[in-house]
Amino acid sequence: MDFLIADSFTAALARLPAQDQKAAKTSAFDLQLDPSAPGLQMHRIDKSKDANFWSVRVSRDLRIIVHKTASSLLLAYVDHHDQAYAWAERRRIEAHPRTGVVQIVEVRERVEETRFDFAGVAEAPARFEAAVAPAPLFAGLSVEQLLSVGVPVDWTSDVLAAMEDDFFALAARLPAEAGEALLEFATAGVLTVPAPVAPALAFEAPDAQRRFRLMETADDLRAALDAPWETWSVFLHPSQRAVVERTFNGPARVAGSAGTGKTVVALHRAVAAVRGDASARVLLATFSEPLAGSLAAKLAVLAGPQSAFAPRVTVSAFRSLAVELFQLTFARKPRVASEDQVAKALRAAATAADLKGFSQRFLISEWNQVIDAWRVSDPDGYAAVPRLGRKNRLGARQRAALWPMFDAVAAILRGQGTLTWPGVFHALADHYAARGDKPFSHVIVDEAQDLGVPELRLLTAVAPAEGADRLFFAGDLGQRIFQQPFSWKALGADVRGRSYTLKVNYRTSQQIRGLADTLLPAEVRDVDGRVEDRRGTISVFEGPAPVVDLSASIADEAARVAAFIRQAVRDGVAAGEIGVFVRSRAELPRARAAVEAAGLAAVELSERSVEIGDRVAIGTMHLAKGLEFKAVAVMACDQDVLPLAERVDAVIEESDLDDVFETERHLLYVACTRARDRLFVTGVVPGSEFLLDLGREGRRN
Repeated sequence: MDFLIADSFTAALARLPAQDQKAAKTSAFDLQLDPSAPGLQMHRIDKSKDANFWSVRVSRDLRIIVHKTASSLLLAYVDHHDQAYAWAERRRIEAHPRTGVVQIVEVRERVEETRFDFAGVAEAPARFEAAVAPAPLFAGLSVEQLLSVGVPVDWTSDVLAAMEDDFFALAARLPAEAGEALLEFATAGVLTVPAPVAPALAFEAPDAQRRFRLMETADDLRAALDAPWETWSVFLHPSQRAVVERTFNGPARVAGSAGTGKTVVALHRAVAAVRGDASARVLLATFSEPLAGSLAAKLAVLAGPQSAFAPRVTVSAFRSLAVELFQLTFARKPRVASEDQVAKALRAAATAADLKGFSQRFLISEWNQVIDAWRVSDPDGYAAVPRLGRKNRLGARQRAALWPMFDAVAAILRGQGTLTWPGVFHALADHYAARGDKPFSHVIVDEAQDLGVPELRLLTAVAPAEGADRLFFAGDLGQRIFQQPFSWKALGADVRGRSYTLKVNYRTSQQIRGLADTLLPAEVRDVDGRVEDRRGTISVFEGPAPVVDLSASIADEAARVAAFIRQAVRDGVAAGEIGVFVRSRAELPRARAAVEAAGLAAVELSERSVEIGDRVAIGTMHLAKGLEFKAVAVMACDQDVLPLAERVDAVIEESDLDDVFETERHLLYVACTRARDRLFVTGVVPGSEFLLDLGREGRRN
């Protein structure tokens, strides 16, 4: 007999007190061991419309609801006696007559007499005056079309009658695949019809596996129950599962806007690699220490507490990986020149060469993004190096004048016995590119849009030169904030034809996602010609309208943000689920003042992992990447702060402003999309010009 678990069970388990959770888990393990044991006290639920629902006694008042057939036993729900029975009496578990996918269907009773508020709670029917009523949202679809996307038979009339204001409440009562298909139709006019599945595959279909999973061993069940709130560790959306399970014959990439689950795909591919090959050694890399720590924690959840293969996955930030490999390769730690050392070397070399007509800011930028990044070593190399992302069109005479100075900088740093970070990456890339044996069989990179040339050279060098699934990247070009664009293909990471875009957003409400999307173009194209089309992305839940508002003064802004934080806390949001972000460190005192005005403690995010606990997180927009909060305030969006005035002032040619404005927009997008349910964006009058775009979507007070 197959033993399965439903996402409705894990969600209900997570809502129970710790002691009840422990008791329910014990009974779940007993059920898996011997479903027929008399001590389980199973009773059929007579009032249920589904004759296969039974209750299992956990304690005096706690019951597990199971769905039992001749071939399977499914953990469906858990709660106190009356609530558990009521849940079962209102549901059926059955294969859909058209799609063949097994669904949990809420029994429709008197739905035609009700409307729904945001929480899905029935309210009194609205009374309309005689007027021309707007057409229902799905009036153009037939019953057969609704059935083809998985709408249960007895819900078709409600869907056909639904108005726009009803839709999200109604969709929450439908199977997920039906709700998503209808949402896609409502937003993009496209109805995607899945292929029907055979009866024997009803539980194995991708849409079924988003809510049901087969528990083959006690370890599988233990992993699912120990972290039931991490539903991504057990249940995957079909679009995610398709990328997780696919074998690629070359470098591949998953893309998608913020909140679509790119990191989840990367994690599942890492675990799948070591599960499928006892000799696999997987590198899971990202650009910062806090994100590496977050990935390691998620990996532990996904792999399970007693996993034997987790040690074969190395989770590391790019620079930490470089330091570790450098020590293994050269038996010493690298001496890395600081930014100040490089700047002093540039000033000294420019003075010695009596160089005129170039600002210090330009020289630092040219060194970091061209000379050092591409490891330019001679005048011919400087003449030929790609300048993608560098709008300055330096002529031959200008390069000839600059090269001796840059050559001198390299000599100064060598004389000090130091390497730059790009120099460390290049040295390691040279070493591993020449070796047949590689330290990793699979390299998986999260937040890959912020890879630089040196980092990508190293990552391609430490993976096998050939073989399936050796290189996999997860990223979003719309969130690129650290690196200039360059050709991945030129460095051996050609993902064309093996790039997939996720379109379903789980993390951010429809309202917040729609607001943030106004900051970016519908299509983003990379240097190699690959296009990421952001159109058609949908969020699967609604939330309060985000607020975009300007304040009269810094003090007024702090008071407004404090009020936003206090309201979130009153509504049940924990302090540790709130984030406040600003453009740069110069604005952090404003964030701290707002949190303190709300009567809460603040914790400042940094490049190192920080324990947030029960404090409100504050930090720069750069540090917001990869994080998630129920409520977010983005403040200090002032006229000379966003875009940052010093970046604008550093521009030599007007064409360079395009890149400055693009990455500054990306920063604001990243900060806004950290919010799940609530977003407040503010600054001091007259405010950032970017807020004009947001203001067209956000509600102003």
